[in-house]
Amino acid sequence: MPRVFRRAAVTVLAVTLLAGAAAPGAATADSLAASKAAALQNRPELQEAIQGFVDIGFTGMQMRVNDQRGEWAGTAGVRKLGQTAKPPTNGRFRIGSNAKTFVATVVLQLVAEGKIGLDAPVAGYLPQFELDREITVRMLLQHTSGLFNYTGDYYNGKPMPGLPSTGQEWVDNRFRTYQPGELVRFALAKGPLFLPGRDWNYSNTNYVLAALLIEKATGRSYAEEMQRRILRSPDAAAPGSTPQQPRPLGLSGTEVPGTRTGIRGPHAHGYYRYQDAGQWKTVDVTRQNPSLVFAAGDMISTTQDLHTFFSALMSGKLLPAPLLAEMRTPHSKVGYGLGLYVEKLGCGVTVVRHNGNNIGYGALMYSTPDGSKTLTASITGVDTEVDLATKYPKALDKLLKAAFCGEQTAG
Repeated sequence: MPRVFRRAAVTVLAVTLLAGAAAPGAATADSLAASKAAALQNRPELQEAIQGFVDIGFTGMQMRVNDQRGEWAGTAGVRKLGQTAKPPTNGRFRIGSNAKTFVATVVLQLVAEGKIGLDAPVAGYLPQFELDREITVRMLLQHTSGLFNYTGDYYNGKPMPGLPSTGQEWVDNRFRTYQPGELVRFALAKGPLFLPGRDWNYSNTNYVLAALLIEKATGRSYAEEMQRRILRSPDAAAPGSTPQQPRPLGLSGTEVPGTRTGIRGPHAHGYYRYQDAGQWKTVDVTRQNPSLVFAAGDMISTTQDLHTFFSALMSGKLLPAPLLAEMRTPHSKVGYGLGLYVEKLGCGVTVVRHNGNNIGYGALMYSTPDGSKTLTASITGVDTEVDLATKYPKALDKLLKAAFCGEQTAG
């Protein structure tokens, strides 16, 4: 049983005992609350599934599931190598490419307000890059622009190196500051992979440009606009906001860190195991400058905040219905919509998702299309070599079955 729920059980028991002299109705309510808490604790299939990630070599994992039974949160593994403390259930972590869903949401809000055209040429908004005028805003969000991925690409069976993003070269450069324009120009110098709209290829370059588009349309930085539109507390009025704009969600554990290298608040450590000159090395990479990934993957969040955001998005609280439908319309080649994937699990349940990783950290964000059931998680990286080809997919499949397909298929 996760430690957080041991505490919850003690609290519920204390409340029940103290209510012994209260009116019968109050005692009944407390008994119901205790029964509900006990039911939430009893999710062994979820605890077993996250332990599976640790068993194959990950350092730690924290996860949160919200569904018709309520909310469950648990952890496995350790917070830091050499120590015994588990990862915190409320810990902050680098969410990697889950940031793309946040960025796509803001771009689509600007589309709804008439400040950006979804099928307009990006070159009209960002002329400094002299982009092919066939590249539209939609193509950026769906990865059909053909733009080279500046962190390195693999297309038609051919690997193409990019800026330092792996191995000793990344370790040596992990505190370097990159400028967004620098990232885009590096990608453009490599030339396009295909004509705009003619194929699909995942590229961080698309979302750097999407964030610069946000800045152009609003006159504010990508970080400021993210704060205004999604992250700020509902009690804090967003300057310049209009009644048509969605109220921000109050995601106090989520931020755009800019060039800051640390993670504020409770967090587990991330590790990178890599080979250099024939020797395996393990480095604590909790501290790193996220400017290399900018809006393509720089944000920090919590499992609670990712749940709140994704559930609100899927239930229609952040976008008008027609644009949410556009977002969830998948490309025929890979199932990628506008900033998220749509896929059907083996049990027949359809989910929307966007997973991500920074070196040292992985993040999972899944939901049913109506937002009524979500799974959000952080996986911290490794001091052993994880079999990502076979063991990781099996662990993930078991996790998704436990969370979305029912306990009878979790084994």
